Amino acid sequence: MKKDLIEELIDVSLSMFRKNFFGIYHGSISAKIEEDIFIINKANTIFDETESDDFIKLYAKRDYRWKQASIDAEIHANIYKYISSAKYITYSMPPYTTSYSLDIPSIVPKDYFGYKIFGELPIYDPKNFDTWYERASSEIYQYFKEYPQKVMVIKGYGVYSYHRDLRELLKYLAILENSCKMLHFSQEHNLSRKNFPLS
Repeated sequence: MKKDLIEELIDVSLSMFRKNFFGIYHGSISAKIEEDIFIINKANTIFDETESDDFIKLYAKRDYRWKQASIDAEIHANIYKYISSAKYITYSMPPYTTSYSLDIPSIVPKDYFGYKIFGELPIYDPKNFDTWYERASSEIYQYFKEYPQKVMVIKGYGVYSYHRDLRELLKYLAILENSCKMLHFSQEHNLSRKNFPLS
């Protein structure tokens, strides 16, 4: 595997863990090496201490390595297959974005950077969680084919995102999470003013 690429994934994994986008065993990150070949974290990766051995190279043709890979491997594989501009993919669960997705149909950032990048971001409702992983590998890439955004917020589940540049991907996630954080505190502020109006 390409050493520089692995080092980049390790650095970004740690950054995402520190931002609470990844849990200790929760999340996935991958990079396409060439057509039909990508690397992804293994199952049960501890994201605050990833090493090169925590990543595995997968080919489009399934073999024994797929059993060692993240549970999200098939979802990543389909995004790479159907979205030609995808070079890097992450699945994360940023807390403000994920919690904000529970009660609304779309995210409309009120801050400058969030609005300029996302405008309005629809929230995808997976409906039945019991069958979600059976459907996710096809529904996620179909969403990306339908919507021009490189970010998919899934109600109560988290965020899938892809980009040609890994740092830009991380920036998108950080801006989205910051927008949702501001929306959260704005709502709390407005509620506080409603309940305790200034005399």
